[in-house]
Amino acid sequence: MQARVIALTGSTRDAIQYVAEIIGHRGLAMKARLLRGTALAVLLLVPALADVTGKWTAAIDTQIGVQNYTYDFKVDGSNLTGRAKSQFGDTAITEGTVKGDEISFVENLDFQGQPLRITYKGKVSGEEIRFTRQVGDVATEEFVATRAK
Repeated sequence: MQARVIALTGSTRDAIQYVAEIIGHRGLAMKARLLRGTALAVLLLVPALADVTGKWTAAIDTQIGVQNYTYDFKVDGSNLTGRAKSQFGDTAITEGTVKGDEISFVENLDFQGQPLRITYKGKVSGEEIRFTRQVGDVATEEFVATRAK
């Protein structure tokens, strides 16, 4: 195969360089678009933390009757703290987390002089949280809490 050498005039060299620069810029623009698209896809795939900060109320049908609760949640990143108030007392919320639309925490209640660990797991949907709570080794209860108005 024989190589041909072509002598380019100044204007031809300038034109080729101009076209090469345009192609290079288009490549950068395409890379930038690809990067923006990838970043958007990642943001859409990562679930946003549910906004549960504030007061929530629930009437829980239990073995010992209906218990009326008010939860006052505070969220810092994925950490959940606050208070759980019922006719049995006002207790701190511990071990709380919020991950996407899932919430979990523990209420360590003193029930008639005995410690009682109540573990909550819930799923947030708008102005409701659908909870399942494990009351010691005694009962599992499902209920819905709604944001207080």
